[in-house]
Amino acid sequence: MSKIITPNQLLGEIGETAAKSKFLSIGFQFDSRGRLEAGIDGIAEVMDQGRPIAKMIAVQVKATESSKYSSEDEQGFNYLLKAKDLEYWRSSNLPIIIVLYRKSDESFYWKEIPKDLSSEDRRLSFNKKTDILDVNAVDRLAALTVPKKGFGYYVPPLGNGEEALVNILPISMPNEIFVASTPYSPNKAAAILLDSDNAPRFDWVIKNNTFWSFADPRESVCNLIVDIDQVEAIETDYLALHEDLDEQHNFSFLLKNTLKRQVYDDLIWHKEKKIFYFKAQEKDTSRTFHYESSKNKTEADVVKVIMNKGNEELVDFVRHHAFSPRFELLGDQWYLIINPTYFFTYNGFTPHSYPQALLSGKKRMDNSASLRGQVIMWHRFLTQYEQEKNDLFNAGNEEDVILKFGEPPKISLDTRVPEDVWGAGKKAAKDNDDQERMAV
Repeated sequence: MSKIITPNQLLGEIGETAAKSKFLSIGFQFDSRGRLEAGIDGIAEVMDQGRPIAKMIAVQVKATESSKYSSEDEQGFNYLLKAKDLEYWRSSNLPIIIVLYRKSDESFYWKEIPKDLSSEDRRLSFNKKTDILDVNAVDRLAALTVPKKGFGYYVPPLGNGEEALVNILPISMPNEIFVASTPYSPNKAAAILLDSDNAPRFDWVIKNNTFWSFADPRESVCNLIVDIDQVEAIETDYLALHEDLDEQHNFSFLLKNTLKRQVYDDLIWHKEKKIFYFKAQEKDTSRTFHYESSKNKTEADVVKVIMNKGNEELVDFVRHHAFSPRFELLGDQWYLIINPTYFFTYNGFTPHSYPQALLSGKKRMDNSASLRGQVIMWHRFLTQYEQEKNDLFNAGNEEDVILKFGEPPKISLDTRVPEDVWGAGKKAAKDNDDQERMAV
């Protein structure tokens, strides 16, 4: 009996061929994987005006003859990913997109597969206006190829010249640091301070029975945990610029503890998630931070109450702006690397039991503009103690302003991102909140 090629095999081949043609038409290269592929049909390479730039995107093509997608209407539809595909994609070192091709109307839609997408949250929502695979998607596709981890990141443009903002802040610190011997371990020292009648402070580190702090322990409750006659002030650079990696890690820990004390009135440190997030001031109440952006006065809902769509009197959850900090020594300069994220509670105080779906949903809606805005917002917040007292936050005690943060570096780029890629606008922001309510 002769071999038979099934209609599904033919449709799959037609879909891959059509996708390759589409990528070529928007100025990308596309190389098919061949018959041995296990969940990635091809690799698309970004090109800038016909010049390959070695930025790759893994592509999985799903083709259909003419049937409607799940929940399809004039605005969009949903698509449920296969669990085995998601498991395969999770270990990829390339950004991955799924391309949906419908033969009957020659439509192409695409969506990134988020790295943090869980097996329980496999449904992607497609917008028929914004998720079309055509020339208007070029900049968004190119943006996927820049890693979001490391010493900083920016979104690559394919247009005409501008400055990119990097998510690192240079740190200025005191010229002197206090060092002392101590007979206590870090845990024992912390217990002693907590048992004291005075307010404890933890802007210090202890390693190998040596105490480090930017604050003189003789002038605070920390005099209980050090050998007073062994306290010495030395040049900060001696410890800050040490070549030994263990010493650098210890200094990084000191910077984090110092920052924790500096922002204590406004931010909460979540030990397990290793993030700072904005405190709520009252139950079920939003909180707004007013600040100067790169050009204008603006504001951010740093604590935002999301109401139930079916019953506007019920709170679904509360979203807090947050960031994951990392301190890195680059050359002879220490930097704070800010990776924006979110924290979720039920009422502003009680942590949400199922935050992962909310977080992945919100991050899918974030774009380059929101990331840029959050980096600027966090810089303005961290430098507020050096500025005049504003309408929301207390100026803080100047003695506790130990770490000071410079402007995030800017990189001059030969090309720019179009405005419609940078910003989503007020309507899109409202739609995002509606989608968040629907996701719960």
